[in-house]
Amino acid sequence: MPHLYEYVSAADKNGLQVMIHAIGARTNATILDIYERVEKENGPSDRRFRIEHAQHLRVSDIPRFAKLGVIASMQPVHLTDDGRWAEKRLGKERLKGTYAFKSLIESGAHVAFGTDWSVAPLNPLFGIYAAVTRRTTDDKNPGGWLPDEKISVDQAVLCYTLGSAYAEYQENEKGTLEVGKLADLVILSDDIFVIDPVKIAEVKVLKTIVGGSVVFDSASQAK
Repeated sequence: MPHLYEYVSAADKNGLQVMIHAIGARTNATILDIYERVEKENGPSDRRFRIEHAQHLRVSDIPRFAKLGVIASMQPVHLTDDGRWAEKRLGKERLKGTYAFKSLIESGAHVAFGTDWSVAPLNPLFGIYAAVTRRTTDDKNPGGWLPDEKISVDQAVLCYTLGSAYAEYQENEKGTLEVGKLADLVILSDDIFVIDPVKIAEVKVLKTIVGGSVVFDSASQAK
């Protein structure tokens, strides 16, 4: 991919953050190779290269995200559908690096979660549910599809909040509830940190606050 390397290098030299979509294992490896080459040639920088999706990885490539400082920008909800058919397409061996949330986090990589709307539901609670339970939509994996890669609710929320803020250079403005940061938060019908994770997808948003202002209130919507 000579042209892709040239584009990435030129963008990086001009101070632009580069984000590239990559789903399959070979494509992810290729993008990591390009990012690594550009970093070596252009020198140290807080560039925060990203790979969008990073769904299927070679196990040997998982540590490279942390080593290179590449952000894995992932959408957990997709595994609830992919888990129904991925093994037939990829085989068991290549599934070892599929939606490798836990492995990436434990390797020290920056992981950012998103919804991938509009091709997937906008509700991030569905993504948290998916990352924590790894259940599939056909109900054939009640214990989780590839359960070794399950993560905790705390980890999933962190990927959706601070992880995503870091991915856009805004970790000092949002991503955690701290004095001086934007008051962006939601009030939920249930405490997702204590309920059965299987019920997280059923939790409702009661109130949404953005920048300290209420922008959604279920009570007023019901009137």
